Amino acid sequence: MAHTWIWRSRWVLAFWLLAAQTGRTQVVPPPPPAELTGGTNGWHEGFVRYDFLMDEASHAITPYHPPAGERFGVKEPPKGQRRAIVVVPRQAAAGRPWSWRGCYWDHEPQTEVELLRRGFHVVFVTPDPGPAWDAWYDWLTTRHGLAAKPAFIGMSKGGVNEYDWTTTHPDRVACIYADNPAIRPAAFAQLEALARNDVALLHVCGSQDFLLQRHTLPLENRYLEFGGQITVLIKDGAAHHPHSLRDPKFIADWIESHVRPAAEQRPDFLDPRSRKSYYYSRAATNVFLSAEKTFANCRGPGFTPVYERYDVPAESQWGLTGLAVIVPREPAPGKPWLFRADAVDRDAAIEQALLARGWHIVIAPLTAQAGAVPEQWEAAYQMLVAHGFSRRPVVAGTGTGAGEAYAWAIAHPERVAAVYGRNPALRSLSMSGPETPLDHLAALAQAGVPLLHVCDAADPWFETQTKVAAERYGALGGRLTVVRNPAGFPGTVLAEAAAGEAAGRLEEAIAR
Repeated sequence: MAHTWIWRSRWVLAFWLLAAQTGRTQVVPPPPPAELTGGTNGWHEGFVRYDFLMDEASHAITPYHPPAGERFGVKEPPKGQRRAIVVVPRQAAAGRPWSWRGCYWDHEPQTEVELLRRGFHVVFVTPDPGPAWDAWYDWLTTRHGLAAKPAFIGMSKGGVNEYDWTTTHPDRVACIYADNPAIRPAAFAQLEALARNDVALLHVCGSQDFLLQRHTLPLENRYLEFGGQITVLIKDGAAHHPHSLRDPKFIADWIESHVRPAAEQRPDFLDPRSRKSYYYSRAATNVFLSAEKTFANCRGPGFTPVYERYDVPAESQWGLTGLAVIVPREPAPGKPWLFRADAVDRDAAIEQALLARGWHIVIAPLTAQAGAVPEQWEAAYQMLVAHGFSRRPVVAGTGTGAGEAYAWAIAHPERVAAVYGRNPALRSLSMSGPETPLDHLAALAQAGVPLLHVCDAADPWFETQTKVAAERYGALGGRLTVVRNPAGFPGTVLAEAAAGEAAGRLEEAIAR
């Protein structure tokens, strides 16, 4: 035995010397995940279930044999203990994904059963969240090799529990499915941490649920402000019960897609510190749920295209950002882009149509008290063109934002493919004196720049701005197209036909 030890030690010494000579250290692989013991074939469809007790004081975890008659559910633990459960798939999926039930084990378990079929582990520990949940997480991920970021499932009070824990551990969760949930004010105040950690949310609710108006809807609005992904499905006519969907495929598909997200590909032309968020329409669609025999009003990334948005950091004590870029899934040839003078809202149908066609949407910085800074626009233009973007973007804006876009185009007519304004007012803070862009349209006409105005039926600027601009531009030999939106008031959603027509005209302009 001594000789064997010496022989092995020589090899260890040789590897150590080789590593020292090459400047590298030997990487020791982690031990394989510890196997669970004590399981029973006691859960739905014969999946193996393992039961444990966790000591409240020491957090020690030991195998446990459930009492007779418990069947699929779970009874109260002995005093000073917590019940814990792991159900294992027949074949673990790559990465060992798992779901964590926040409360009410075995209530409407169809989603977890479907996840087990797909190779997920399914786990539970007695609430409420706290150090015991931290110990349970560490035991599962460190000792038993489950993925670092589980999917959470919480119904009613389970929603309270999952949001309590995840908002204080936002780097330890992949996504959250909440069903008719409530949320405490303390967790609501920390939602930004989830958005910054790219945690997607799914809320499934009944239209008559007593928690909907005071919990899910305010949470949805807040998460949108932070640029996070939240999908909402509201079952028409349903109350707090029944939870979930009878057919769990949509929920399981959603969880699976967020537990295994595509690799992030940040644009190489932006500051690496740029903050990532998501841009998508809030438009709702109605989906018939055949098992429930009702419709669900659905909105969010689960039902509409979603695009990554990047905001470049700016030196500001007020949390302002500089340039913002919304990235298409697949850039169109030539990298066409829309250069906006103002913010883009979630009802911007033309911008969404252009994103679907491969355009980038670029939002100019607005960081000064006096409004747009021409030097910032110039820097943004030069940076994008240097990275292969088209030399002639479409410049755009809404209301007086269109006036700022016009002012930049008039100063640089050779750089503009077209000017697009929504309910435009041709006024600009960057022009001195009483003059406005309406007085300088000749530069654009001489360069052959087409103009496009999309005007709502109740556009307040239509008579004094668009009509006058059309008359003057026509007299200069230019082309100004007006698309009327049948919607009644400025800011309303642009009709699909009008958005498609406008996007098509902008594509023609960039191709000329």
